[in-house]
Amino acid sequence: MIRGRICKCMRKLPLAAAGLLLAPALVLLAQEEKVLKIDVDVVNLFFTVREKKGGLIGNLNKEDFTVSEDGKAQAIKYFTRENDLPLTIGLLVDVSGSQANLIDVERNAASQFFSRVLRPKDMAFLISFGSDAELLQDYTNSTKLLKAGLEGLRVNSDVSGAGGNSGPVPTASRPHGTVLYDTVYLASHDQLVGQVGRKALVLITDGVDQGSRYKIEQAIEQAQKADAIIYSIYYLDSRAYGGYMSFGGGGEGYLKKMSEETGGRVMKVDNKNSLQSIFDQISQELRSQYSIGYTPTNPSATGGFRRVEIHVPQREKEVKVQVRKGYYASNASR
Repeated sequence: MIRGRICKCMRKLPLAAAGLLLAPALVLLAQEEKVLKIDVDVVNLFFTVREKKGGLIGNLNKEDFTVSEDGKAQAIKYFTRENDLPLTIGLLVDVSGSQANLIDVERNAASQFFSRVLRPKDMAFLISFGSDAELLQDYTNSTKLLKAGLEGLRVNSDVSGAGGNSGPVPTASRPHGTVLYDTVYLASHDQLVGQVGRKALVLITDGVDQGSRYKIEQAIEQAQKADAIIYSIYYLDSRAYGGYMSFGGGGEGYLKKMSEETGGRVMKVDNKNSLQSIFDQISQELRSQYSIGYTPTNPSATGGFRRVEIHVPQREKEVKVQVRKGYYASNASR
């Protein structure tokens, strides 16, 4: 099990009692700030709609959308624009050797992000990861505590072995370098499963995984079971790779896979987009979501993964719907 490789600072708090995605659902009505119990299985999807050029569209109505599950049309039962529904955010920061030169920038930008995005009903936690993962700050609404946690960001790299190799290329003497997939799995399983409302993981990393026990598919599956959206910030320090660029340098494609499968997206820090501007984009996106709920025509007893699609038929050529690729039926999640 992975727990043996997680720093003792990583602890698990009792999670709020709540069903899985297709358990008898708790549907949150943001406009009334009440919880309504429904005696049927309900799938709830959070998503955003963007113009082809990237701008967010936040003025669509229930009638503008269609939903299908495994290719079969579904009747939309609930629809809201989720601007105020409580949000749980996990910030996962790569502190492996290849990111050493970026930590100060990450610390400052993340501090401003928490200050801007968190509202009174929201919660956040902070995890750093390198050769292992460390929970620097558990659930809190305090930006002061989160900023204090950010001060704990330090390079975490397994440089044991002959020669003390600290470069980004895996070697036999350096079996664990960046446990990215393990950290996504843990954050989803230990921190987010059982939490209600909107949930998001924000990753700052070059996307390289070295030494995780879980595979990327398992990390994605756990995020989907936790109903978490993954936003990946691809932040690559080319100085750390130097002559190793022939090995590929960076894992943007893997980040794209994790993000798109869960309804998020990957954004790259470059000359056109600073880390701070990307944080601002994520903050705006999290405040411009829609929510659709429906009762599947296929009974949950059959289990398995259900593929979901949302369309805007009248504007299909103009817009792009950013939504998770699907979900796991209840008996497959237990």
